[in-house]
Amino acid sequence: MDVIEVSGLRKTYRGHDAVRGIDLNVPRGEVFALLGPNGAGKTTTVEILEGHRRRSGGEARVLGEDPGTAGRVWRARIGVVLQDADDAADLTVTEMVRHVAGFYPDPRPVAEVIDLVGLTEKSKARIRTLSGGQRRRVDVALGIVGRPELLFLDEPTTGFDPAARRQFWDLIRALAAEGTTILLTTHYLEEAEALADRLAVLSGGLIVAEGTPATLGGRGAAGARVSWRHGGVQHTEQVTDPTELIRKLVAEDADLTTLTVTRPTLEDTYLTLIGDHR
Repeated sequence: MDVIEVSGLRKTYRGHDAVRGIDLNVPRGEVFALLGPNGAGKTTTVEILEGHRRRSGGEARVLGEDPGTAGRVWRARIGVVLQDADDAADLTVTEMVRHVAGFYPDPRPVAEVIDLVGLTEKSKARIRTLSGGQRRRVDVALGIVGRPELLFLDEPTTGFDPAARRQFWDLIRALAAEGTTILLTTHYLEEAEALADRLAVLSGGLIVAEGTPATLGGRGAAGARVSWRHGGVQHTEQVTDPTELIRKLVAEDADLTTLTVTRPTLEDTYLTLIGDHR
């Protein structure tokens, strides 16, 4: 079953088309990432799917219901980590997580959630005393406390240091292993590559490419660039499979200590896609 089904989704603001007719399907248990520059329509799309914003046209089904009309029982099945979240600054971390847990029929234990996001040592601290990255972890805790079937993560690791980001990645992998479906937006391409089963690139309100991190935009068939020095001359060739060329260089007794083989990174592919669309 597809947890998210979108067909011809559109959103217009005062004559400006923020989302211009996108189709999207996300099956149960998948981690799906939406990539795109600022203003591409990522957050608008996610807010429509969360039921926080009305669409201008098209069809959308989330967990089998229209998010524009779904009720409280449906909302208890989803978790949301907003891009810009307000918090109750005078509550402690434990008080805030316990308060939100009370809205769900079968929440995770509060202490377990706080531990999962790496805030056990700050559990009694007031939220106003936390750093920006620690506040962001509180946002993540509030998103997962209800054991959501579907978790929306809008730029979840903004403000995280590298160690906290890797810890968060482990949490996402653990949630996915439990069967949670995750829709992620992020500007960190290494994050999308590390976590996503599939991803799509939005630009100008349109999906310009969709696929796995390895195949997006023809990346898997792009071949490799092989560079080496021989006889004091620098050589470079673009090949589909570098194996044969390397064998040839070995037979010619070329200096393989200078050999480099590079393939297009996800960032290379992403920049090409949004550049071509513009």
